[in-house]
Amino acid sequence: MDQAEFRLRFNLHPLALQDPAAFPHLGLRKAAVLIPLQDINGELNLILTQRPMHLRAHPGQISFPGGKIEPYDVDAIAAALREAEEEIGLSRYNVDVVGTFPAHNTFTGFEITPVVGIIKQAFDWKLDPGEVADCFTVPLSFFIEPSNRHQKRFLRQGRYYSVHFIPYQQRFIWGATAAIIDHLCRQLSIPADIL
Repeated sequence: MDQAEFRLRFNLHPLALQDPAAFPHLGLRKAAVLIPLQDINGELNLILTQRPMHLRAHPGQISFPGGKIEPYDVDAIAAALREAEEEIGLSRYNVDVVGTFPAHNTFTGFEITPVVGIIKQAFDWKLDPGEVADCFTVPLSFFIEPSNRHQKRFLRQGRYYSVHFIPYQQRFIWGATAAIIDHLCRQLSIPADIL
C-alpha cells in the first residue's frame, strides 16, 4: 500500500468511537504513541521498537515510540512526536500527522492515544539505549493480511480480556501494540471496489 491509497482508506472509513479492544477503567495514566509509517521502495512500512530488558515495565516488548503525556505536552500528538524524537531520533518536523485513533485502554492502567503519522523523508535512527534496544520496520501489507493477526481471550482476576498478538519473523508483537495495529488494519479495510 502506498501513501495515496493509505490516506484515501484512512480518511474514507469513519473512526470508531472507541477501540473495540479497549474496556472501561477509572484512573488511567494518559500516554500517546506514534504509529510511524515510512515509505520504503513505494510501500508503507511501520516502524516498531523493542524495549530494553532492563526496564521495569514491559521489558523486551515490541512497541511504538511513545510514552506518558507530560504536563508540558500540549496534547497527545505533541507527546507522541516528542517521544519519537527522544526514542528513535525522528524529528517532529519530519512527520505528517494524518490523524489519531480513540484512546486504547490497557489492563495495566494506561489510556493510550495512537497518533498516525507518515514520515516525510528518510532519516537515520538514533536510538536512546535507556528506552529502545532495537528498531525495525514491517511492511504494512503484512499486518493488513487478516490471517497474520490473532486474538485470544484470557481470564485475569475473574474477568476475560482479549489479547492481540502478531508473530513476525523471529519477533512476537502482542498486547496494546498488536491491538492498535489491528485497529489500524480494520480502519484501512475498505473493499477495493469502493475506492
